Amino acid sequence: MSITIKFFASLKERVGKSVAELDASSDLTTLKVWQATTGKDTLDSNILISINMEYVDSQHVVIDGDEVAFFPPVTGG
Repeated sequence: MSITIKFFASLKERVGKSVAELDASSDLTTLKVWQATTGKDTLDSNILISINMEYVDSQHVVIDGDEVAFFPPVTGG
């Protein structure tokens, strides 16, 4: 039982990987996923998070089979 974590754009370079796997457990939030896969205690407030391609916040519950993605804010022009 696991979840897939993806890092995009500058976050990929910042954390040193583009994809990670994590064993699913109860009481797992997107913040805890970030902490477990990056080793960083805090999650910058401007980092966007999605689960299964839908935006969520840092306290959203993650379950087995989910795909969690972290990416920096996007600007257009």
